[in-house]
Amino acid sequence: MKKGILICGHGSRDKEGVEHFKVLVRKLQDRYPDDVVDYGFLEFAHPVYAAAVERMYLQGVRHIIALPAILFAGGHAKNDIPYEMNTLQQQYPDLTITMARHLGISAPLLQLSQLLIEEAEAAAKAVDRADACLLLVGRGTNDPDANSDVAKLARMLGEGMGFGFTTTAYIGVTQPLLADTLPILECLPFKRVVVLPVFLFTGILLKRIYSQVADWQASSTKEYLCTAAFGSHELLLQAIDERIREAQAGHGNMNCQLCKYRTQIVGFEEDMGKEQIGHHLNVKGILFEEEEKPGARKGILSTVKKVFGI
Repeated sequence: MKKGILICGHGSRDKEGVEHFKVLVRKLQDRYPDDVVDYGFLEFAHPVYAAAVERMYLQGVRHIIALPAILFAGGHAKNDIPYEMNTLQQQYPDLTITMARHLGISAPLLQLSQLLIEEAEAAAKAVDRADACLLLVGRGTNDPDANSDVAKLARMLGEGMGFGFTTTAYIGVTQPLLADTLPILECLPFKRVVVLPVFLFTGILLKRIYSQVADWQASSTKEYLCTAAFGSHELLLQAIDERIREAQAGHGNMNCQLCKYRTQIVGFEEDMGKEQIGHHLNVKGILFEEEEKPGARKGILSTVKKVFGI
């Protein structure tokens, strides 16, 4: 029986971000030559998960490990991707789909974060870390559990690397936003701010972070250093290896102790027990570059852009 690994991406309106994701997939295909390694996207890019699963099934695959290429467990990892996989599982009675857990905080991810910070520092003049601030910028979600993992990663890096001050910000959805955090950091007595965007690949949000930091640097007396995204580094591949091994062994369970869907979390009590259902169904498979083409889809794309503010 052939086995497969499905890399479940989110998708991006940025073509460069999609290409970087495909680089990761190619590396994993080389890394797992005995398995069928394929990929799909939740939204904004092709193929969608259903097409990828069909493609793998037609190659004889009857057991798929679905790996969310997601850093932290917000709505995509807890709802959207499991909903999609559960729906597909029902369509293929002789196919088993095993969900791996999201990447999360692991030793390889910590090591990679440290490496990215050190690379950014090496490209600038020497400054004692006690005189520098570390700022982690997350995507931001409506799930406090996922947002808190960004803060946990920040504390582990800040304390482990000896920064004088460490804090977090987000580029959207939750507070504090990066644009609101930069003026606060300007008031603190540190010579340098090292900005680590907590993102796997480039894309619209990552470029927005770089742009906001660059705009702020133009009128600041402090030095701002931005690291690269995690990309397809060997250490990230090792983090993925861990999740695949867990799924293969049958114990890749998520930590649900502080999940707002399992426990009454302060301020999110109404979310406990909500039905697991994807919320991206209206934009699944839509490619935004198609808007310039004539046809009925243009109206749909314009509506989606308006609704999502993009």
